Amino acid sequence: MITYEANFDGLVGPSHNYAGLSLGNIASTTNKNLASNPKNAAIQGLEKMKFLADTGYIQGILAPHLRPNLQVLRQLGFSGSDKQVLKQANRYNKNLVAACYSASNMWVANAATVSPSADTSDGKVHFTPANLASNFHRSIETNATAKLLKLLFQNDNYFVHHDPLPNGGYFDDEGAANHTRLCNNYKDSGVEIFVYGRCAFDRSNTQPKKFPARQTFEAAEAIARNHKLNPKKVIFLQQNSNAIDKGVFHNDVISVGNKELLFCHEHSYKNQQQSIKDIRHCFDNSLKVIQVPNSEVSLDDALNSYLFNSQLLEHNNKHRLLVPLECKTNNKVWKYLNKLVDDASIIDDVIVKDLKQSMNNGGGPACLRLRIVLTEQELQACNTNCLFSNELYQKLLSWINKHYRDRLVPKDLLDENLITEIYTALDELTQILDLGDFYSFQK
Repeated sequence: MITYEANFDGLVGPSHNYAGLSLGNIASTTNKNLASNPKNAAIQGLEKMKFLADTGYIQGILAPHLRPNLQVLRQLGFSGSDKQVLKQANRYNKNLVAACYSASNMWVANAATVSPSADTSDGKVHFTPANLASNFHRSIETNATAKLLKLLFQNDNYFVHHDPLPNGGYFDDEGAANHTRLCNNYKDSGVEIFVYGRCAFDRSNTQPKKFPARQTFEAAEAIARNHKLNPKKVIFLQQNSNAIDKGVFHNDVISVGNKELLFCHEHSYKNQQQSIKDIRHCFDNSLKVIQVPNSEVSLDDALNSYLFNSQLLEHNNKHRLLVPLECKTNNKVWKYLNKLVDDASIIDDVIVKDLKQSMNNGGGPACLRLRIVLTEQELQACNTNCLFSNELYQKLLSWINKHYRDRLVPKDLLDENLITEIYTALDELTQILDLGDFYSFQK
């Protein structure tokens, strides 16, 4: 049975802007209020998808959410026309308007946690949409994410969709950005690693002092239970709290794994060496670990370059790293990567992609994709109109060039013409991707 690791990337939405809403995400707060280029952002992401599809990887697309989310603003008591609602909310707090316009749903590594059928006791693919409770602008993504995943993976012979976990601080869940799966082959039962920042029910547990720990141990446990995973093949690791205070807001900013390889910084986890031993014990002797020493790549350099937010890819028994351009412009990181490839024992190739627009908001290559392991039958059971092809690439490229602005600043969010532009674009997108009346304005 052929089994694939598919990458479903978030298509950058037309409201892509720099509002600096994400506490603990250094790039996001540093670039607050700068002019963004939504057209360039969407094309950069699309070109990454095309490269992977052309190289032989299964590539899918997840549509952007409806923005601005005027339903949320009306729920908060603002009323009148769309323009009036935006003006009232802006007078109340400009960050509220920015939050409802945020295109952060493009970072679909936070969309959900997915367990493949090889790992689950019922032999089905399980999805749990992330509640993203730590940030308001992200928490409003959950319902649309759940709806979209059900629309793309709706055959209940193969797929199980769980409700998001409850909000309230105890079950904060940030999705696959804190989840890694290791296996010998994609078709085989694997080891699922859940990384958390804090224990909600144990306040004595070590926690960061400067920035919030977004993922709880309790959320990770609940997802593992709901997904019917084998307890002997599940590991819960705590993230290094000092790294969180440095700006490592998700585990995928400091670690990435694929098949039998784990690529991580030496300060990724609390009690790092014991954590690695636990993984080896749960996996087997074929596990390969690359721990990058702080002396060669510091946490600051790792964050500035997003080295560990690269895509670790496997094809024809070769491992490749797809890294952002910032890795090449950082001398220490680029020197380390060259040494890694020259060694030729594990990493065979490094691919550099320009994702500057996403990087300015704190999202690298790995943030833009949700990995879903699918058998051939499961792949055919999903909405194949959302699978990448050269024909779809041409349609989307024309669509972006037709509808997207090449400059967006905070004051533009009050331009009522922007709403019309976005609605027109998204209405056409649902026809391209065969999503039906996915957006509320289409009803």
